[in-house]
Amino acid sequence: MPNASHPRRFPRMRQLLALATGNWLARSYLAVFAVSVLIMFLFPESDVASSPLLLTAPLSFLAMTLPFGPGTEGGGSAEALAIGFWVVWLLLCAFVNAAVLGVFLTRSTTAAPPSLREPFPRVSTTSEREETDMARPANPRSQKTRALLAPAVDNWLARGYLAVVAASLGFFLYAAYLLPDPGFAGIWPLMTTAPLSIVAFLVASPVEWASSLAWLSPLIFSAGAALSGLLNAVLLGRLARRLRVREARPAA
Repeated sequence: MPNASHPRRFPRMRQLLALATGNWLARSYLAVFAVSVLIMFLFPESDVASSPLLLTAPLSFLAMTLPFGPGTEGGGSAEALAIGFWVVWLLLCAFVNAAVLGVFLTRSTTAAPPSLREPFPRVSTTSEREETDMARPANPRSQKTRALLAPAVDNWLARGYLAVVAASLGFFLYAAYLLPDPGFAGIWPLMTTAPLSIVAFLVASPVEWASSLAWLSPLIFSAGAALSGLLNAVLLGRLARRLRVREARPAA
C-alpha cells in the first residue's frame, strides 16, 4: 500500500519544521533572520551584511570550508549552482537554530509516556532500599549538572560536533604554541563554536596586546571556545532527543 508510507517519508524534516515554527521564540528568530537577509541584499557593503551568517552560526560557518559558494568562478551555471547550494544551506541552518530555540518552550520529553509507566507503585524490599541509599549520590548539585550536560554526549549528533570542536581547538593550540607562525589558526575554533566564541575572542584580544601576558591569550580564548562548544552541543543534543522521541512515539 504506497499511500500508507507517504506520511512517513520525511518524519524528521516535518518534526524539525514543527519545532522551528511551533512557538513565538522560534518564529521571532526566523523573523529576525528574514530581516537580516533583506538587509544583506539591500546594503551588501554595510557592516551588517554578514549578520545572516552570525545568526545561523555555527552550522552556517561550515559551508565556508567548502571550495564553492558565493563568488565561485567558472561560468553562469557553476555560480548559480554554488549560490543555490549556499542559500539552501543557510535556510537549513536557520531552521535548525529555530528548532533548537523551540525546544526551550516545549515540555521535556525525557519522561516516559503514560502507556509505558507502571500502573501500580512497586514496593521495594529492605535490602533494595539499603542498596538505593548507598548508591544515592552525596551531592545533588553534581547530579543536576550531569543531567544538564547529558544531552551533549548521549547522541551521535552532539558527540560528532564535540569531536569537531576538539579537533579545531587542538589544532589552534598546536599552532599557537608550537608553530613559529600560527597564521589564522584561530578561525577554526571561532567558526565551530560561534556565536558565543565571538565573546571569548573579544575577551582574549586585550590580553594579547600585553607583552607579558600574550602567552595567556590562546588559553583564555580556548577555554571560552570550549564552553561555547559545550553549550552548542547541549542544545544540539536536546534537539536530537526531541526528534528521536517524537519519531519513536507510536501513531494514534
